This record gives sequence, C-alpha cells and structure tokens, in this order.
Amino acid sequence: MRIYTRTGDNGETGLFGGGRVPKSDARVDAYGVVDELNAVLGVAIAALRDASIAELLRTVQPDLFVLGAHLATPETTRGRRPALPPLPVERIAEFERRIDEADAELPVLDAFVMPGGSAGGAALHHARTVCRRAERAVVGLAATSPVETDVIVYLNRLSDLLFMLARVENQRAGEPDRKWIWRASGETP
Repeated sequence: MRIYTRTGDNGETGLFGGGRVPKSDARVDAYGVVDELNAVLGVAIAALRDASIAELLRTVQPDLFVLGAHLATPETTRGRRPALPPLPVERIAEFERRIDEADAELPVLDAFVMPGGSAGGAALHHARTVCRRAERAVVGLAATSPVETDVIVYLNRLSDLLFMLARVENQRAGEPDRKWIWRASGETP
C-alpha cells in the first residue's frame, strides 16, 4: 500500500464509510485535532520521568484512534455505517478515579497554574490545551452533525486528567506549581 494516493490533491478527503468532503470540513478538523492530540501525547510520553503516567497515557493513545474512527464515520442515510470499535466509555470512570488520586496527592489548588515546569509536565500541559481544542472542534461538529456524546465526555475528562497529571509530574520532579496571581495593581508576581 502506498502512502500517497493523490486522491487528496484537490483538497478533498474520503470519510470512513464513504463520501468525500473538503479537508477544511468540520468533521475532518475534529478528527484531525484528535490525531494531533495523539501525537502530542507521544511527545509527552517521551518526556515523562514518571513511568506510571507514561503507562496510563499509552492506554489512552489507542482510545484516540477509536474516537477518530467514530468522528471520521458520519451516520449515512445510504447503506450501513461500517463496523467500528466500541467507544472506550469505561475509561471515563478510570480518568475520574485517577483525577481523585492525583488531587489527594497534590497541594490544594488556590490559583491558576502557569503551564510549564519539568519537560514532562510542560508536555502534559501542552497536551491538555490540544485536548481542549479537540473538544471544541467536536462540540462544533456536534452543532451541525450527530456526534456520540461519549466522545465529548471522554475528551472533557481527559483534559482534566492531563492537567492533574502535569501537576503530579511536576511535583514528583521537584517542580512546584507556578501560580498566576493577579493583583489589583495589575502586577503579576
């Protein structure tokens, strides 16, 4: 199988299950940002010091392929929708459990946290922002096309988890949260 097919040279791409749309289509944007998130998670995994966080994220990466497959497959009025792997909805409860565990380990959050810290923590903060963008793209798609609600819930909870994991990675690396505190004088520390 060739990597290049030349079928996208005119600015269109094929959807799973049939049909072609412009590469600027909201559906393509949504699954494209989920793909970008997967790549950014790969970078984060490479930068992490904490092996348990890296292992957790390795379980997330295949999930993102599943989300992308669902997003790339619109419900069609012609024919049947192709078989897709089930959405990993059970992972949402796992994310919540991991968030609660991280919250118990970390100092109480009383201010906004500046993204950064260790290389792994900064990469997780970056992944969080890409995850939020993916969520916005999927919500935008859902405004005009049917989207499974679990995709949105998964991305929402994953972004919360990535924030907490960034804080955990930084704390375990000896990098405390850098807080953003606004003062009435307009100065920031």
